[in-house]
Amino acid sequence: SFFQCDNAKGLKAFYDAIKYGPNHLMVFGGVCATVTSIIAESLKGWNLVQLSFAATTPELADKKKYPYFFRTVPSDNAVNPAILKLLKHYHWKRVGTLTQDVQRFSEVRNDLTGVLYGEDIEISDTESFSNDPCTSVKKLKGNDVRIILGQFDEEMAVKVFCCAYDEEMYGSKYQWIIPGWYENLWWESWINSSQCLSKNLLAAMEGYIGVDFEPLSSKTNKTISGRTPQQYEKEYNAKRGDGQSSKFHGYAYDGIWVIARTLQRAMNYLNSTNKHQKIEDFNYTNHKLGKIFLNAMNETRFFGVTGEVVFRNGERMGTIKFTQFQEQKEVKVGEYNAVDDKLVIINNSIRFQGLEPPKDKTIIQEELRKISLPLYSILSALTILGMIMASAFLFFNIKNRNQKLIKMSSPYMNNLIILGGMLSYASIFLFGLDGSFVSEKTFETLCTVRTWILTVGYTTAFGAMFAKTWRVHAIFKNVKMKKKIIKDQKLLGIVGGMLLIDLCILICWQVVDPLRRTVEKYNMEPDPAGRDISIRPILEHCENTHMTIWLGIVYAYKGLLMLFGCFLAWETRNVSIPALNDSKYIGMSVYNVGIMCIIGAAVSFLTRDQPNVQFCIVALVIIFCSTITLCLVFVPKLITLRTNPDAATQNRRFQFTQNQKKEDSKTSTSVTSVNQASTSRLEGLQSENHRLRMKITELDKDLEEVTMQLQDTPEKTTYIKQNHYQDLNDILSIRNFTDGKDGEKAILKNHLDQNPPAQWGSSDPSRTSKDPIEDINSPEHIQRRLSLQLPILHHAYLPSIGGVDASCASPCVSPSASPRHRHVPPSFRVMVSGL
Repeated sequence: SFFQCDNAKGLKAFYDAIKYGPNHLMVFGGVCATVTSIIAESLKGWNLVQLSFAATTPELADKKKYPYFFRTVPSDNAVNPAILKLLKHYHWKRVGTLTQDVQRFSEVRNDLTGVLYGEDIEISDTESFSNDPCTSVKKLKGNDVRIILGQFDEEMAVKVFCCAYDEEMYGSKYQWIIPGWYENLWWESWINSSQCLSKNLLAAMEGYIGVDFEPLSSKTNKTISGRTPQQYEKEYNAKRGDGQSSKFHGYAYDGIWVIARTLQRAMNYLNSTNKHQKIEDFNYTNHKLGKIFLNAMNETRFFGVTGEVVFRNGERMGTIKFTQFQEQKEVKVGEYNAVDDKLVIINNSIRFQGLEPPKDKTIIQEELRKISLPLYSILSALTILGMIMASAFLFFNIKNRNQKLIKMSSPYMNNLIILGGMLSYASIFLFGLDGSFVSEKTFETLCTVRTWILTVGYTTAFGAMFAKTWRVHAIFKNVKMKKKIIKDQKLLGIVGGMLLIDLCILICWQVVDPLRRTVEKYNMEPDPAGRDISIRPILEHCENTHMTIWLGIVYAYKGLLMLFGCFLAWETRNVSIPALNDSKYIGMSVYNVGIMCIIGAAVSFLTRDQPNVQFCIVALVIIFCSTITLCLVFVPKLITLRTNPDAATQNRRFQFTQNQKKEDSKTSTSVTSVNQASTSRLEGLQSENHRLRMKITELDKDLEEVTMQLQDTPEKTTYIKQNHYQDLNDILSIRNFTDGKDGEKAILKNHLDQNPPAQWGSSDPSRTSKDPIEDINSPEHIQRRLSLQLPILHHAYLPSIGGVDASCASPCVSPSASPRHRHVPPSFRVMVSGL
């Protein structure tokens, strides 16, 4: 300020002093950086050493340009080693810089970059601004900069903190480090020029750390003057009075002592080397004496009121203080001694907004979204119950495999259905195993294994079910009425063919484009515990390059399989033997499985980011589909076997005939009890009886057609079990309905006794021909029916229930055969197709 920071005036005053004044040994002073730098650059020509106590501009540290310049005040760059020490103290390894476009601040930033280089501290973003810092502040936030090193003046500082408030870059997650040389209550002078409220500005400023040189040492040691720094300050304030205080007064005081010590050292040197030369002999052309002064000042060292006074290449190695803005005031929280390279934090006085120092970046903690153990346990328990149920059905099927009901339903195919269901159940255990249970390599293996198990299980269960239905379809849709035997081995071959297609698809999938473990990362979420970290959920998937294509192939094949099953179920819907006809249950299974798979696939895709929901949906769909399929196949058989095992193995038309027989018997008994009734009523009963017998004849023809085709299981035996012959007798007794019973004959006899033959004879034209009922019951008709029915039952029905061998010569060779049928002559053993 002596030169009013005017370069021309300053330079003229310096030249005037050189030309018109006495010889000067040294130049003391220089406050304005611009004037000081001009003078310092020209000192070499006059061999003058300059010592400044207030010029802090980093430009003057260039010893090639300013070799004779010294200063007792630390340079603005002197704060950078202190900042480095602070960053290391709090383990901040990632910072950003925000610099005003002024040379003074740019030089400090450039020096800071050099200091941090090689210290394992990253400058992630460097921003600068001229007038509006908001754009730069926003960029810093976008780059996730948490520790901001600022270099700007008070006016720009107000704007910076207003922008920080708008961008919410303050509080527990951010730490601002700015110059500490601002005036006391500096923000009050510039608040009116900003567009933010005072309270918002103070909220954003809370907790910032200022870095500046220490005006006076905090130590209580005596200085070179014999006073402690505290004594000096007290004396200075007393002499200053009400005058304005300067923070450079201590450096000016120590500067005087530096000059004194330098001259003393130079005098001692001259005395020890050349007794005839004195410092008074110095002139501006005496380069040798100028060098002596330069070296003497560079070697000066003592403890002053500003701390240890030491020069390193002309730069003061001073003490840097740290202050923090706490509750609208600056509080000293620590200091850095450049001589000892030591940082001291005063009693942990730094107050951070959070529970701990801010992180130097958003700590992203990857958290695997895993399946809940309780959920996995519950669904595993349900799966185990389903497997126990399947095992019970397997035990039931094996135990009762020789029962007609089970044998006619193909027990081997039933076992495959159960096996497929159990494989589907087993896949649930694998779907629930993720990275929280197994390693990455194991998880990748499970991706393939669970796909294979579920695919093979599905094909095994439904393939066996559809193969059974196909056999019934092939037999009952045999329009040529030819004898047709479809063995279980052929059905096993069909299921094996379906599985072979599955294996081909799966092997090609595994070889060409195998499933891999992929990790999907989701958007960051705040920590539920309130810590200064962000949670990035990650989720494991089983995927490959062409996942859509492979899934499309598998879904298409399974869809065709289900359509084929629906077709067979529809075609065999009218088969009247319950033990053979599962069409209704197959249709229900296909419907339930189809609907559940569509819903499950859609919901599973929509809940990819929620593994618990996805696993729950997939597991419940598999459990439901497997359970409903097994129950529809086996529960009806179990109920029927417990209640009426024979009813399910008989044609429903047989049952209708038996019911009609019972009704006819009741009717005959009723007619016998009223044999004295009117003739008209008797004729009505006879007419109804005639109609029913004609209907039985039609049913007999249908029976002949069905029994010729019915070839379910190919198992053959060489003997006929007693109970099978008893069943044969029951069936044949139905065919002898037209033979008449004793009650019926009594009715006719009584009627003939009461009505002479002439009344029914030739006088009635309607009676001239032979009664069709008598023709039906004639021995010729009875013998003809038996000759057809017995071989048909022999060749068609009995092998399917485990009776006599189809190649047996006669169904009546067994001694245990029904005596009622032993009169059938062997000449009627030949079955004529197409009758």
